[in-house]
Amino acid sequence: MRLNSPQINIIIRACMKASRSLIRDFGEIENLQVSTKGPGDFVTSADKRTEKILIDELQKAHPEYGIVTEESGIINKANIKNRWIIDTIDGTMNFLNGLPQFAISIGYEEENEIKCGVIFNPIMNEMFCAEKGNGAYLNNSRIRVSNKKKINEALLVTGGPKGASKIKDKIFSEYINVSNNVSNVRKFGSAALDMAYVACGRFDGYWQRELNYWDIAAGIIILKEAGGFVDFFENDEGQPLKRNILASNSNIHDELKELINKKDIE
Repeated sequence: MRLNSPQINIIIRACMKASRSLIRDFGEIENLQVSTKGPGDFVTSADKRTEKILIDELQKAHPEYGIVTEESGIINKANIKNRWIIDTIDGTMNFLNGLPQFAISIGYEEENEIKCGVIFNPIMNEMFCAEKGNGAYLNNSRIRVSNKKKINEALLVTGGPKGASKIKDKIFSEYINVSNNVSNVRKFGSAALDMAYVACGRFDGYWQRELNYWDIAAGIIILKEAGGFVDFFENDEGQPLKRNILASNSNIHDELKELINKKDIE
């Protein structure tokens, strides 16, 4: 890989160290599935344990940087110029059920722009990396978005509504409208990997509402550096860490945006 900024090297090192613990934890899930207590508490502990490793590694390099993370909230709030955006286990429900479709996701933000990021699936040993101006990579191979040109032939991925969502009907109507106009839609359960898969051409596009910033921060730069387009739509300015996102190759982007914005699905 031709990525050698100090920040990308710090992120990769942190991901590799944290992944060793996460791989061991994932290996215990199958045993916990048959226990009366269930794996829920264990997964929460695994999440916090992995987050601590990541934070320790990142702070060792730059103790003054801000950190935005799901479990610990915002660390060093005063520093809004340089921030790490962390999702320890993106795809927790998959992890909980022993499905190897989850990832560590870390983006580095400078002056409100994501400059580099890593999405690492430790079970599949797939590391997606990118930094601004230097391209996107899967392990050591350069990646690009697909060149699919027709929206009706596109394979998309989405996440659907969360259990507590107050706009489930809107999201389901949106899903029906989009799925009626594309080849097929998948739901894999990890926003970070969904974006990474669009970046390497496995999917042609992705959209989802009510995401957290840490779900997609690394994916933004990876997808852009792979030649993709990223849009945010109908975001609530009162919730700066929430996002509605649309990402795809350049050929189908406008058509997909039109499908999302159709008023008859309100």
